[in-house]
Amino acid sequence: MTSQPNRQIVIAKRPNGDAKLSDFAFIDGVIASPANGQVLTRNLLISIDPYQRSLMGNASTELPAIDLGQPMSGPTVAVVEHSRNPHFTEGDYVVGWSGWQQYGLSDGAELRKIDPGLVPPSTALGVLGHTGLTAWLGVTKFMHLKPGATLVVTAAAGSVGSLAVQLAKLRGQRVVGIAGGADKVRYLKEELGLDDAVDYKAADFTEALARALPNGLDALLDNVGGHLFEALMPHFNHHAQIVIAGLIAQYAHPGAASGPNLLPDMLKLFLYRFIQVQGFAMPDHIASYPDFLAEVVPLVAQGKVKYSEEFVEGLDSIPAAFLRLYDKHNPNRGKLIARVD
Repeated sequence: MTSQPNRQIVIAKRPNGDAKLSDFAFIDGVIASPANGQVLTRNLLISIDPYQRSLMGNASTELPAIDLGQPMSGPTVAVVEHSRNPHFTEGDYVVGWSGWQQYGLSDGAELRKIDPGLVPPSTALGVLGHTGLTAWLGVTKFMHLKPGATLVVTAAAGSVGSLAVQLAKLRGQRVVGIAGGADKVRYLKEELGLDDAVDYKAADFTEALARALPNGLDALLDNVGGHLFEALMPHFNHHAQIVIAGLIAQYAHPGAASGPNLLPDMLKLFLYRFIQVQGFAMPDHIASYPDFLAEVVPLVAQGKVKYSEEFVEGLDSIPAAFLRLYDKHNPNRGKLIARVD
């Protein structure tokens, strides 16, 4: 057992709008000894995700906010330091939800063992983790598309979007990605093999979107919301499907959006073009993890699915890295992960 403190990043303030560094604080918590049935884990890798803004409070979400003074929740890859649970042994690699801290204490219910020799452990936080499961659910469980149908994915170069577009291509769909910046557009087209990709930051975004969708769109996997959805509204075909996996553009702004009220136009679109709208939350579908892994692990191991990861070093780097998720001028690409070992 270690005698050092458990360094934690806690919620210090409720943000108003975008989060700031001053909304976080570092504290030294106590490392508790595991009781009977519990497991003490030491985090090696910590996930940094847009949805975590929702957990800070004053957000456009129905998720309960984390109590002030508590560590940010989120997925981690950890090693078992001490176990009093018969299902886990010291040295096991596990995925858990201990969040932004060095150590976690668990009864084992949410821990999942992983084999670090099969695929890189970091993949358990991205392409084979909660973001990968979100992408897989959106494409396989909530969409019913025939080969050749046109699917649009927003935030297509992100951790969810980049897997979703590849799974859709493997299923024979025509896939158009929307992302921010010329480099991300090149990545989507040249490395991931999309049929087309559009830069929402470009001056000719509206015209480029129309060129990419000459026959409209049959489905949308939306990770962004906001003005991107507005831009797509004229292009929906009859009986199109909308699956909402995230709303990164709106997490930090719970009030009414500025600008014109587009709700009447949106309702008219849904009614007269017979649009199907489905939202979902990944935690409600944890039981699908085995089916997801059965399909995607071999694809990753064989190199048939590509993934992008960006690492930052040390626990102290996490808050600034988190803010980059919302910085249009300094964006990340792919899954953002902190190495803390």
